[in-house]
Amino acid sequence: MTIGENENELVAAREYGCSRELVFRAWTTPELLARWWGPEGFNNTFHKCDVRPGGEWKFTMHGPDGTNYPNECVFVEIVQPERVVLDHLSGHEFRITATFEESNGRTVVTFRQRFKLKEDFEQAKPYCIDANEQNLDRLGTVLSELAHK
Repeated sequence: MTIGENENELVAAREYGCSRELVFRAWTTPELLARWWGPEGFNNTFHKCDVRPGGEWKFTMHGPDGTNYPNECVFVEIVQPERVVLDHLSGHEFRITATFEESNGRTVVTFRQRFKLKEDFEQAKPYCIDANEQNLDRLGTVLSELAHK
């Protein structure tokens, strides 16, 4: 995880040993997304997940300590199998842009999280850096399971 070239942005990249179609599926299938979204120890209850431009994504993240974190997002752009863009509208506002680049049967996911406000970025940066890496770890676990089915 690094600070992005754009202001208020965190960037993480990870390579997975599977096709970008499979990665895209894990990002756009609500049942799969619920399995890996969020840091280690968290799980999700999806209330609405309409994966299309303008579609709403409402869910509650349940922390390992029992704390519930309500989330509201809207999907901005879905380009199969290249990119998913969404805006997180509750709490800290930010845009996530995930791109998927395939080469020789492997896929690099680049995860960009750009905060609307500098204050929110500075407040969230200390925990988002590790949390985003854990998120990509969890995605890798799901992808590994899917690739071996």
